[in-house]
Amino acid sequence: MVAKRTITFSDGKKIPAVGWGSGSGGFIGSGQRAVDAGVIALKEGILHIDTAQIYKTEEETAESIRLSGIPREKIWVTTKLWKIDATTPELIRESVEGSIKRLGTIPDLLLIHNPYIPEAGKLGAFWTILEELVYDGTLKGCSLGFSNFRTQDVAEVLKVARIKPVANQVEFHPFLWAQLEPLQKFQAEHGIVFQSYGPLTPLLRHPTGGSLKAVVEKIAEKRGIEPSTVLLLWTVQKNVVAITTSNNPERIAKLAQIDSLPDLSAEEIAAIDEAGKKVHFRHYTEHMEADFPAPNLPADA
Repeated sequence: MVAKRTITFSDGKKIPAVGWGSGSGGFIGSGQRAVDAGVIALKEGILHIDTAQIYKTEEETAESIRLSGIPREKIWVTTKLWKIDATTPELIRESVEGSIKRLGTIPDLLLIHNPYIPEAGKLGAFWTILEELVYDGTLKGCSLGFSNFRTQDVAEVLKVARIKPVANQVEFHPFLWAQLEPLQKFQAEHGIVFQSYGPLTPLLRHPTGGSLKAVVEKIAEKRGIEPSTVLLLWTVQKNVVAITTSNNPERIAKLAQIDSLPDLSAEEIAAIDEAGKKVHFRHYTEHMEADFPAPNLPADA
């Protein structure tokens, strides 16, 4: 069992383009529910689990992998560091080792969950400490990245990085494309790709679906697929890893099918781009709101 759709990181690793996330859908700290859904996702062929310290599902991730019977080396695991009392090497090591213990394995990708995890002004120093954990074998073979980083945060890491960041996980969907396209271009110059959480927000969380709904529904009807599937295809065809979730076995099976569906056409991608750029809408407003200019667009159109 091998993921067909992958995205290649700048360090040469190939990450499955669709991942099952344990950070929403009621999974945070949910125990057995997260285990059971994770097993279903893996057995359906979604060989990529996204967890985090704050989700309190790292141990559940380990149990899902064990119960699936799928060899660990065939599964991609991402986790994220949460707040640490101080950014000393000792405390950062303790935090990382805690995640490794709960996961029962070194993750394939470790992210700084947001730019405020380190103390103010110490983002570069924090990154350097993570690099040392890769060099000394604590994080052997692990790629490094971050989440919810604005342009200035990415630049701060790049000033000191010996191990280049490979990914920035952000809320990403067509209603944020106008704001995020410049950041994506900047990151591409340095080999950094986006990962998307909330890729289905225009359909699930926006009050009306705005200008995008009719476009996505038309494409879905033409292709005989669901509108949500259209959005996930758009996401991965932007060279963005799509992280989504469900605890419904039928829904998880449909998510897995994305791996083998044909691409959207260039015209379909352009139509989604155009409709998405008429609206600016962010659901997770605790992230990337400060000092990161939003375009002058309505929240609905």
